[in-house]
Amino acid sequence: MPSPPSELRSWLLAGSIGALGLAVLIAVLTGAIGRTSQASPPPVLIATPTPVPGPSAAASAVAAVRRSQAPGSTRLAAAGRSVASHSPATRGSLGVTQVHIARSWLEGFYPIYATAQRTFGVNWLLVASIHSQETAFSTAPSTYHGLNFAHCCGGPMQFNVTNGRVTTWDYVANSYIYGRRPANYNHQTTGHPSIYDDFDSIMAGAHLLSADGAAYALDGSAWAAAYDYYGHDAGGVSYADEVLARAIGWSQHGFCINCGVEAAMVEAVHAAYGAPVLAALVPPAPAPAHKTDKAGGRAGNGQRRAPSRR
Repeated sequence: MPSPPSELRSWLLAGSIGALGLAVLIAVLTGAIGRTSQASPPPVLIATPTPVPGPSAAASAVAAVRRSQAPGSTRLAAAGRSVASHSPATRGSLGVTQVHIARSWLEGFYPIYATAQRTFGVNWLLVASIHSQETAFSTAPSTYHGLNFAHCCGGPMQFNVTNGRVTTWDYVANSYIYGRRPANYNHQTTGHPSIYDDFDSIMAGAHLLSADGAAYALDGSAWAAAYDYYGHDAGGVSYADEVLARAIGWSQHGFCINCGVEAAMVEAVHAAYGAPVLAALVPPAPAPAHKTDKAGGRAGNGQRRAPSRR
């Protein structure tokens, strides 16, 4: 009797097909394939109205700046700045961003922003706006290695590591210990703290903003904290104007990854908060010298004074 053909090959083929189908099913269920981008950013606490210039708004910004500069201010606030000396290529522009940021990339930051807000009581929109301003949400070429073009600052939030024996980064490097580290996020280093780790750096940035007076409100105190983050000069005023304008715009219209900053909002923020601080930075012009006429009088107000008699 002839022996029947072996069924081993058929069983192997069937087993392989079954294993492949099981692997595809597992991948779909775990989201490895076929996943659509559905993660949402943290909820916006409140829609901040467009700031209006006025004595109270100007006073709040100036007072916040003075508090951060006062001798009795916190050690963090007295650490020294120039944190944000970045290349213009990494900054957002009016209208649209200079580079397109994928939503799937931003989703890796949402749990970090939420943790930073919950831990330090700082509006996550302000933290995210600083992150956008500094490294375009960690997409700038030098974000995860080396220092910036000014050879002073590094990492996602561009902390200064060269301004003294105890640098700005040194003061807040361990801020990550106060919040729970997400299981997964975009760039996690093997050692902590690391200026190049997204969680370590963003938590440190939120801590620094909190120490400089920022809270949930996107107001004069938030502007002053952004101003301190950069440094106290005219560049810092422009920086704070743009950072706060972006955050307020997000609060009004929703978090928009690739939207730029509305010029009208920047102007409104500057008029309310930036202009008074900028005016205080510029020394008053010297009074014009009065001209003395030949008779010994001084010309002024369109009148001539009679020569004095001795």
